[in-house]
Amino acid sequence: MSKHLCVYCASSTKLDPKYYAAAGQIGRGMAEGGWGLVYGGGNAGLMGAVARAVKAGGGRVTGVIPDFMIERELAWREADELVVVKTMRERKRIMAGRADAFLALPGGIGTLEELAETLTERYLNLSQKPVVIFNQDGFYDDLLRFFERMVRENFKTAGLGKLFSVANTVDEIWPRVASAPEFEADGIWKKDAAKQ
Repeated sequence: MSKHLCVYCASSTKLDPKYYAAAGQIGRGMAEGGWGLVYGGGNAGLMGAVARAVKAGGGRVTGVIPDFMIERELAWREADELVVVKTMRERKRIMAGRADAFLALPGGIGTLEELAETLTERYLNLSQKPVVIFNQDGFYDDLLRFFERMVRENFKTAGLGKLFSVANTVDEIWPRVASAPEFEADGIWKKDAAKQ
């Protein structure tokens, strides 16, 4: 049975070359480790770099893209499967449903939104799939500090850090996507989960 890693990342073509290099390295590692790619279906930026590397390594690539992005010629047509949807919400739902684990590379507001929704589903006990943040060269340091402030000021419980793992190098990603840390929701979510 094949396993699929959902990768959230930037589509920008104006980044420091080190980000594209790491994305390519991750794609090659996915193919070597037997991970298929589920991603947003784009041909540019880190999205394109990961997809091309997975495909070149013999891995399977599944892109999920809204039709308006295809009209703008943003789709990577070489994907093994290109699922065309109407909305961004449908795109995220299909990506999450097909994934066995999630990986957030450096990205912009879209990546942040996808990551936040995935973490929220983990928190609500709607998913137990591993979530890994690739903190390349400290890219996500400020976000991680923000999470710490949420806990410090009681917006979230101390268990927030168990919703995800942080990988500071590419090699650290693979053991982290293979298993999720134990997480047990607090308060109302814990009670609701016990009823199921």
